[in-house]
Amino acid sequence: MNKFVVLATLFASAMATADPSYSIAAYPAPAYPAPAYPAPAPAYPAPAYPAPAYPAPAYPAPAPAYPAPAPAYPAPAYPATMPAYEQPAYSKPAEEDYSPMPFDFAYEVKDDATYQDFSHKEASNGKVVTGSYRVALPDSRTQIVTYKADENGYVADVKYEGEAKYDEYKPAAYPAESAYPRPAYPAESAYPMPTYSEPSNPKPAYSEPSYPKPAY
Repeated sequence: MNKFVVLATLFASAMATADPSYSIAAYPAPAYPAPAYPAPAPAYPAPAYPAPAYPAPAYPAPAPAYPAPAPAYPAPAYPATMPAYEQPAYSKPAEEDYSPMPFDFAYEVKDDATYQDFSHKEASNGKVVTGSYRVALPDSRTQIVTYKADENGYVADVKYEGEAKYDEYKPAAYPAESAYPRPAYPAESAYPMPTYSEPSNPKPAYSEPSYPKPAY
């Protein structure tokens, strides 16, 4: 209905503009009923609840804590003086007393293969020991030691005979490199090359498939 009224008004305006001999028709303004809205929902006050009252908890009184009594130990009683222990007496073993006996000996070793050359001789009358030994040293000298031992101690006299000689160092002579024959290896062509035959495997034979012709 509203669209029709609007279209009619536009059409009348257009006609009046095109032909001024026509007057614009006056139509009464449409009357629309006032909209009816539903009444608002009632507002209820928020409920007031009383705060809950809880009884205070009753806890039993804690048991009194008593400290544990310290243990009482009797004080140790020590003797006023320490007991005296007797020092053990060790008896020295009796040494057998042998009277000195006279002796004498002598020996000599000479072995050119092992370069051993020494001698030793000694004699004693039961109180005084005398002797001497001689050793051939590697430097061509001979060491001679004459000694005497008695109640006053040991006395030795050392002397050398000959002159020290040291061999001149001569490096070992190694043969020339050409003196060793070089190993002779056969030429590579002397070894026959291996020949492998072509494997003869039968080739598979496949038959041509035959399909039936379609019948139309």
